[in-house]
Amino acid sequence: MQVHHFHSWEVTPSEAIEIQQQLRARIIPQGEVKSPGLIAGADVAFDKQAEMAYASVVVLEFPSLAILETAVGKERVSFPYIPGLLSFRETPALLRAFENLTHDPDLIFIDGQGVSHPRGAGIACHIGVLLDRPAIGCAKSVLLGIYKEPEPSRGSVSHLYDREGRVIGAAVRTRDRVRPVFVSIGHRIDLQQAIQLTLACTRGYRIPEPTRQADLLAGRALSCSDDSRMVSGLRPR
Repeated sequence: MQVHHFHSWEVTPSEAIEIQQQLRARIIPQGEVKSPGLIAGADVAFDKQAEMAYASVVVLEFPSLAILETAVGKERVSFPYIPGLLSFRETPALLRAFENLTHDPDLIFIDGQGVSHPRGAGIACHIGVLLDRPAIGCAKSVLLGIYKEPEPSRGSVSHLYDREGRVIGAAVRTRDRVRPVFVSIGHRIDLQQAIQLTLACTRGYRIPEPTRQADLLAGRALSCSDDSRMVSGLRPR
């Protein structure tokens, strides 16, 4: 996949904040993904001792959610751990994994925040803009905003609001009586379709299948002593 770079990764925290402010102006917070055929999920695992990030991307056919292709990428971590700036730790390795893909997904799920972020520019926005692909942030916890607990049944939704009362995402119940996930726009998609596709990609687990499979792959890449044999893999269609 082609990456549309517009900044360096060798930056200070203050420079990273400035980049997020530039990124926010590039986000397209609406759009419709018509008839998505391929959906990717992406996640990152860290070897803290070696200061390495192992990123994974899994491409699934939709709506069957059969795995078509997997790719991993690793990168040395040079940026400090700072809440709200985690994209600068994770995205370089993720881009390496995306560059290893032979298929271009129609939509990308990221395990992290989209516009529900202190500067409205979380990692799902970063990946979406850099790859110029529709992207959804699907996080396990809230970074910013307030919401009412959705009803306990699968499919129940409660909007996530910022301090000014603007909708910045949604708490989505993907399984009965299980904690919701937090969905927000990354790029080139509206919130309603992001919620719909999150539910359509969830099969018996709390986490949508694209990011669930990416999480499993990242864990395997981290634990594999020779991760080069995991760089890319194709499944028969």
